[in-house]
Amino acid sequence: MSRFKRTDKVDSLAGFRKETTQPTIPQGLLKGARKSGQLNLSGRGLTEVPQSVYRLNTDTPEEAKNNVSFGAEDRWWEQTDLTKLLLSSNQLTYLSDDIKLLPALTTLDLHDNKLNSLPASLGELQELQQLRLSHNQLRSLPVEVCTLRNLWSLTLQQNMLENLPEELGQMGNLTELDVSNNQLSVLPSSLGHLTCLQKLHLQHNKLSCLPESLVQLTGVKVLDCSNNQITNIPSSLSKMKALEQLYLRHNKIHCLPQLPAPSLKEFYIGNNQIEQLESEQLSSLSVISVLELRDNKIKSLPDQITALHSLSRLDLTNNDISTLPASLGLLPNLKALLLEGNPLRGIRRDLLTKGTNELLKYLRGRIKEEPESGDSEPCAMTLPSHARVNMHNIKTLKVLDYSQKQAVSVPDELFDAAAESNVTTVNFSKNQLTSIPSRNNQLSDLPSEMKNLSKLRCITLNYNRFKSFPQVLYEIVSLETVLLGNNQVGAVDPALLQKLVHLSTLDLSNNDLLNIPPELGLCTGLRCLSLEGNPFRTPRAAIVAKGTDAVLEYLRGRIPT
Repeated sequence: MSRFKRTDKVDSLAGFRKETTQPTIPQGLLKGARKSGQLNLSGRGLTEVPQSVYRLNTDTPEEAKNNVSFGAEDRWWEQTDLTKLLLSSNQLTYLSDDIKLLPALTTLDLHDNKLNSLPASLGELQELQQLRLSHNQLRSLPVEVCTLRNLWSLTLQQNMLENLPEELGQMGNLTELDVSNNQLSVLPSSLGHLTCLQKLHLQHNKLSCLPESLVQLTGVKVLDCSNNQITNIPSSLSKMKALEQLYLRHNKIHCLPQLPAPSLKEFYIGNNQIEQLESEQLSSLSVISVLELRDNKIKSLPDQITALHSLSRLDLTNNDISTLPASLGLLPNLKALLLEGNPLRGIRRDLLTKGTNELLKYLRGRIKEEPESGDSEPCAMTLPSHARVNMHNIKTLKVLDYSQKQAVSVPDELFDAAAESNVTTVNFSKNQLTSIPSRNNQLSDLPSEMKNLSKLRCITLNYNRFKSFPQVLYEIVSLETVLLGNNQVGAVDPALLQKLVHLSTLDLSNNDLLNIPPELGLCTGLRCLSLEGNPFRTPRAAIVAKGTDAVLEYLRGRIPT
C-alpha cells in the first residue's frame, strides 16, 4: 500500500511538470482549425509550438475521448487537413522537426520571432506556397528549404543572413523573394534560374555588385537594390524587359546605367555619386513617370530630358545644377519638379518654394523672352505674368508702383523684385483690390512641442523674423532640409547641428551672421549650405561662390588644433 502511494505521488509530480512546460492552446481553437484548415496563434507569447498543434491531424481530439456521442458537425474523423498556420509575433527560438507532421501546409508564417535556425524537416512540406521568416535571427537557410518546388513567396528580411545557398535556384515557382536587411555580400549565381520571379528585394545588405545571371530574370517587375555598396550596374539589367520599378538609392554609382527598359515607370537612383547625365541614357526611358536623382553631383541637364513625355515627377534636390533648359517647362505631364539645394542662377530661391506650377510657368516664360529688335527698355523686367516692373524706381527711388492696373490682386513677383531694395513708398492706387496684400510671416520662435515631429524632413521658414536658429530644430534629428533664408539669424550652434545627421540642405542666406564658426565645417553631411547675403568677412565671397564643399573645407582648415 505504501509503495502504491509513493508511485502515485511520483506520477502526479511528473504530470504537473509536464503541464507547466507545455503551453496550452484552447480546445475550441483547435476544434475550429480541424474544420477550417486554418490556425492563427499569432501574438500569444509562445516560447515553443505545442505538440497538440503538430499532432492536430494525427491524434484523436481530446473532446472525442471524453464524449462518445457526436452530432453531424462534430465528426472529427472528417476533419480538414491544416493548410494555414500563423505563428507570428511570438517568442519562438526554435521549430521542432515535428513540423513535418503537417504536410498539407500551404502557408507557414513565423515572422517576428527569435528563431536562429530552422529544421531540415521543413523540406518535407512540399505543398508549401508561402513561407514568412522575416524579423528573426537566422544566420543561414537550410538547403532543404530550397526543395520546396511549390513555394511562390519567401520573405527573409530583417535577419542575419550572410549568404544564400546555391541551391536557391531550384525554387522554380518563386515569384517573390525578399532578403532585404541582412548581411549579404554576394548572391548565388543560381539566382538567375528563378525565372518566375516578379519581385526581388535586396536592399540594406553589403552587396558591391550584382550577378550577371540577372539577365535571365526577364519577368521581374520590381527590383530594389537600395542601401548597398554597388558601384556599377551590369549591362544585363537592360535585358529585364518587364522591369517597372527600379530602386538603386544609397549606393556608390558614378554613372546612370543605360536601360532600354520599355516598361520602366519609376526609377530611384538618389544618394549616389552621379556627375553627368548622358542624352543616350535618358532617351531609352520612354515611359518613365518618376525619376529620382536627388543627392548626386549632377551639374547640368541635357536638352533630351524634354523627350520624357510621360514624366510626372522629377526630383533633382541637392545636386550641383546651375542652369535649367527652359524647354523643361514644356513637359506635358510634369506635376512635381524638385530643385531645392542646387546653385541655380537666374531663378530666385523663393520661386522654388512656390510650387511646380509657378516654376514651370517661369520656365515657359523664359522661352518667350527673346527680345524683339527695337525693344529698348533696359530698366524693365518681364515677369512670368507678363507684367512690367520698373526696376529703376524700385532700386533708385525706393518706390514700388503698381497703380492703374484694374487688378484684383498684386502679383507675388512684384514683392520678389522689391525684396532687397528697402522700398519706402508703395502705390497700389486705382485698382480693384478688396484687401491689403499680405506678404510673409512674422515668426520669431517655434514651440518646443515641435520636437515630437519625429518624421519631419523639411521645414521652410524663409522671410520671417527669427533672430537665432530655432532651438527646437536641433532636437528633430530626422530633418533633411532647413530653409531659414531672409531672417535675422545672428548665430548657429555647430555642435548641435552635427547631431542632425540627416541634414543635407541648410539655407542661412540673407541673415545677420557676423561670423561663421569653423566647427560648422564638421557638418560633412551638408550637400548645400547657403550663406550669401550675410555681413561676415570670412570666408571671403570668392570662397562662398565656389560652393558648399569649398566652404566646408575652408572652415575645417580654420579649426584650432
